[in-house]
Amino acid sequence: MRLAVISDTHLREPSPWFKRIFAAHLMDADALIHCGDVTGKPMYDYLSSNHPFFYGVSGNMCDPLVGEDLPPMLRLQLAGRNVGVTHGWGEKSRLPATVFEAFGQGVDLLLFGHSHRQTKVVMGDTLLVNPGALSGEKPCMAFINMVTENITVEFRVFSPAT
Repeated sequence: MRLAVISDTHLREPSPWFKRIFAAHLMDADALIHCGDVTGKPMYDYLSSNHPFFYGVSGNMCDPLVGEDLPPMLRLQLAGRNVGVTHGWGEKSRLPATVFEAFGQGVDLLLFGHSHRQTKVVMGDTLLVNPGALSGEKPCMAFINMVTENITVEFRVFSPAT
């Protein structure tokens, strides 16, 4: 299973740049996961109606209408693994530990955002991944492949929106 993981898009609605990224990189993933700060309801509607397996959580910058549709934390079963998804909160230097403590044991893969920094770290038996922000000067994301017992992470950086 191949996951496309994005976060911190900070778009009220999908821009032409985002639509190109979506078509070229996100659409073919087995699941698309957004780790918060979708920001606007039109953006959320675009993601949820254009990818058959879209999962997302709310972030601190989301429009209240998005917050009604997206939970702050999500637990999924994907490819036989327990996956946790959240945006994150608190001190950014402690962010991986904060989200790890919030989910507790029993999560194989924990996806989060908020810091806008690509991160891959292991805590206990849990792999924590922050795809970075798909916005700003260095838009980025992560692909996660879950095959047999292995989980691999590939970070990708794009040219900024023009």
